[in-house]
Amino acid sequence: MSVQVEFTEFVTGRSHALLRFAYLLTGDRHLAEDLVQEALVRAHRRWTGIVGEEGPEPYVRKTMLRVYLSWRRRRSFAERPVAEMPEHSTADAAGRIAEADAMWGLLRTLNRAPRAVVVLRYYEDLPDAEIARLLGCAESTVRVHAFHALKKLRAVIQEVHGTDRAAVPAPGGRR
Repeated sequence: MSVQVEFTEFVTGRSHALLRFAYLLTGDRHLAEDLVQEALVRAHRRWTGIVGEEGPEPYVRKTMLRVYLSWRRRRSFAERPVAEMPEHSTADAAGRIAEADAMWGLLRTLNRAPRAVVVLRYYEDLPDAEIARLLGCAESTVRVHAFHALKKLRAVIQEVHGTDRAAVPAPGGRR
C-alpha cells in the first residue's frame, strides 16, 4: 500500500476522533480544525517514519498537544463575535453555567498545560503515565497540574453556585 493511501485512510478513519480531541483542548471548532490540520501536515511529512507498532495516532496526538501548548496567546483567540451583547446579571451567569456547555467555559479558565491534563485524563481517559509521556513531563507534574486544575474548577463552581466544595465530584469519578 502506498504512503498516500495509508495517510488518506488514517485521516478518513481517525479525523473525527482527532477533531474531538482538538475541540476539547481549544474549546473552539475553528481552532480545533486548525490544530488537526497543522498536526496532520507535520505527520504527513514524516509518515514513513511514524508508522510502526503503535500506529500513527499517538504521534499525531502528541503533535497536536505540542502545537496547542506552544501556540502564543493572541488577542484574536480571546475575542468572540456575538450577535447581541449579553446582559450582565448574576442570574444569567448562574443559568449559563447550569447549561450543557458550562464545562467549556470552565475549561477555558485553565492554562494550556492543566487544560491538556484535564482533557487527557477525564475525556480521553488516559492514565497519568501516558499523559506524562505525551506531554514530555514527569507523572508527578501531571498530578500537580490535575490537582491545581480541579482546585480551580471547584473554586469557580463554588463561587457561582455557592456549593460546598466536597459536594462537587471530580470528573470521571477520580478525586
